[in-house]
Amino acid sequence: MNLASNVLMRASLAAALAAGLLACNAGVASSKPVALPDPKTDMPLTAAKGSATAVFAGGCFWGVEAVFEHVKGVKQVSSGYAGGTATTARYDEVSAGGTGHAESVKVIYDPSQISYGQLLKVFFSVAHDPTQLNRQGPDRGTQYRSAIFYGDAEQKKIAHAYMAQLGAARAFPAPIVTQLAPLQKFYPAEAYHQDYARLHPNDPYIVYNDAPKVVALKQQFPQLYRPEAIAVSVR
Repeated sequence: MNLASNVLMRASLAAALAAGLLACNAGVASSKPVALPDPKTDMPLTAAKGSATAVFAGGCFWGVEAVFEHVKGVKQVSSGYAGGTATTARYDEVSAGGTGHAESVKVIYDPSQISYGQLLKVFFSVAHDPTQLNRQGPDRGTQYRSAIFYGDAEQKKIAHAYMAQLGAARAFPAPIVTQLAPLQKFYPAEAYHQDYARLHPNDPYIVYNDAPKVVALKQQFPQLYRPEAIAVSVR
């Protein structure tokens, strides 16, 4: 399937969902947010301002990007691909599901304002459903898997500990299936994917699947919510 056909198919499905044609299929719609505890293992906030990077995958990158663009302490968010190689890091190939990539989001944040553990809490709570295997909302395939691509041993330790904490607490009605993998390389997605939710707020896919995530962020994380999304596009 070529790029234009894939985008058209996604938009068509979203329109059908928004119109209620598939309303009876509860498994297609995005899941409800979950109130979660703070991570017991986390990095302390630094004394000085700086920059750190986190990479998450949780279904279509439009929605995950939209959530983190509204988080205080986040300096830049970009959509892209992780888990595969440079030669196939293109939307038309990734969308076919055979490249090994996951649609991912790179979050650059200030560790003096927000911790890695707090980003994980947002990721698991409102950005996606970590119990859905190789799918998210209406999107299916390994390219839509739940994944944390850690940049170093400290991120790996914190992510592993938090998933174990949530599992022990039975925070979700089903097991967490999030993949924990080292970040080899993050490949920025095509320009038209960047800031997609902010630039296309009336797209039925955004209205149905992604806008509710930002609302949930505001409701569950009022201390972290930023009304104005950061508008940083990657070209």
